[in-house]
Amino acid sequence: MALRGNLRDFTITQLLNLINLASKTGTLVVDGVSEQAYISFRDGKLAYARVGREDGSLALVLHKANKINANQYRAIADRAGQMTDKELGLLLINAGYVSQEDILLNLQGYFTDVVRKLFSWVEGIFRFENDMLPPEGRINVRLDLENIIMEGSRQLRELEQLQDEIPSLDMALVFTDRPRTNVNLSVEEWKVVKFVDPKNTMRQIASTNKLSEIEIRRIVYGLLQAGLVELMRPAGLPAVQNPKQFPTQNKEEQKSLINKLIGRIRAM
Repeated sequence: MALRGNLRDFTITQLLNLINLASKTGTLVVDGVSEQAYISFRDGKLAYARVGREDGSLALVLHKANKINANQYRAIADRAGQMTDKELGLLLINAGYVSQEDILLNLQGYFTDVVRKLFSWVEGIFRFENDMLPPEGRINVRLDLENIIMEGSRQLRELEQLQDEIPSLDMALVFTDRPRTNVNLSVEEWKVVKFVDPKNTMRQIASTNKLSEIEIRRIVYGLLQAGLVELMRPAGLPAVQNPKQFPTQNKEEQKSLINKLIGRIRAM
């Protein structure tokens, strides 16, 4: 029977740790909010990964790494099914486009990036299929999971901190009255800034730019700290109570609550 569950109960990091400790072979299938991911393992090692509409093929990986140009990628894609990734790799090596090391390093980087993307998935369902292996013809790797798990744990802690600062992605962004003019923005920040509008929620901006939850929160947090934008309810939606607001507006009751909290902290 396949292992099944919900990402609200088990994080991707916990699942990877289980797969690593048990030296599992098979494929972890994760159905996220808008995408599906396949992560394959052999004896507890990462072997292959793909997410969404990307097929994880060698041609795609090398194109994303700028090892082959767009015309070469299209030519290879048009011949899909006529050769395996191993055959394509050998052809490219013999033609002098890439080395064997280039192929392995880029595949390892791509598969690891797919797993990194899943670290920010907090909603979805998963199942582990023992009998499901990577598609035939794809090149597999053997990557230890320990470092990936450690990175996932750090990223999870960062996400929790960012969630404290930005509780909901259903808020919109607006420019401040007096934004700083001496701020240098990255390419990813510009992609977000050009969609700043009271009608656009951060979730919509993230979806448009194909940004993960942690990526959009990280960028917005930087923009907030730079004094460029501020949060607001999306245009047309009623205001809601601030979740961080005190449960009481009475000043004496607020003071009493604070004193109780201080007392508890000192007693710890």
